[in-house]
Amino acid sequence: MKARVKLIDGMTFVGESGSGHAVVMDGAPEYGGRNLGIRPMEMLLIGLGGCTAFDVVQILRRGRESVTDCVVEVEAERAETDPKVFTKIHLVYRVTGKNLAPAKVERAIALSKEKYCSASIMLGAVAEITHEWTAVDALTEDAA
Repeated sequence: MKARVKLIDGMTFVGESGSGHAVVMDGAPEYGGRNLGIRPMEMLLIGLGGCTAFDVVQILRRGRESVTDCVVEVEAERAETDPKVFTKIHLVYRVTGKNLAPAKVERAIALSKEKYCSASIMLGAVAEITHEWTAVDALTEDAA
């Protein structure tokens, strides 16, 4: 796996992934940025959310669960002094599907956290990671 980050202007950078995708990153004005892109530390949280969401959906679908949506909200606290690592991260999963088995949703989240999500395992070495989840029945949601 490879990535490349290039300075564009001021404190604006373009990150390019080995798979050929790009994202703009920038700093806040107080750090010389112009607020033109996502912050690098926000990228870490998005990566964590994406990694675990991917795992959860894949695990549930392999278990023949009919998942139609998965949203992971990520909230974090950082240390006050440098290096300002994440100290606490809280994940809120909202998994939607038809007749989802709550035990399978809970198990998929646990497997992601403990075995499959590289981002969660790496960040968990320095931060306390907690989670909560809700399984939403797509049939009920469609009727609303």
